[in-house]
Amino acid sequence: MSVMVFAFYLFAITTLTAGLMVVLSRNPVHSVLWLILAFLSSSGLFVLLGAEFVAMLLIIVYVGAVAVLFLFVVMMLDVDFAELKGEMARYMPLGLLIGVVILMQLGIAFGAWEASPTAESMRAAVTPDGVQNTAAIGLLLYDRYILMFQLAALILLVAMIGAIILTLRHRPNVKRQNVLQQMWRDPAKALELKDVKPGQGL
Repeated sequence: MSVMVFAFYLFAITTLTAGLMVVLSRNPVHSVLWLILAFLSSSGLFVLLGAEFVAMLLIIVYVGAVAVLFLFVVMMLDVDFAELKGEMARYMPLGLLIGVVILMQLGIAFGAWEASPTAESMRAAVTPDGVQNTAAIGLLLYDRYILMFQLAALILLVAMIGAIILTLRHRPNVKRQNVLQQMWRDPAKALELKDVKPGQGL
């Protein structure tokens, strides 16, 4: 058994075990930690496939941001897990039905899967000789598809601004900071000097 085959089986078994433990763990903090392990193992599989850019994205985005955010939310929020388990028991039959349907669809998809004999040559034709896949992705995004890339970034910016505007609500009983009012205030009106005599309070 070569090192590549051993690493593949190691990462694959670790990913499957961690994914199973994410669902079966009773402690939600442990579930998030198992999820991080599943992400790391999946990034190892991507490295074995030669897609190191996708592997780094998986580590930076999912492990460094999403999973850590889940961990902080789970640890900081006072969630009633007994109530959540009760709700989960109510919808368990529907969840099992949906799971069986998904497994059947996956079985049909993998049963009809046929590898194309020209797949290797088609993948090799995408990247020029001597150029790694990360550099090839950069050349495609910032050269051939630069307009669509910039339009996608503009759409995301508009969506972010729209989400901020929709969630920004000025409630009447909430005190908010007014920076201009603080800068333009008159010190003579804002300050009041008290002549406190010794032994007496205000």
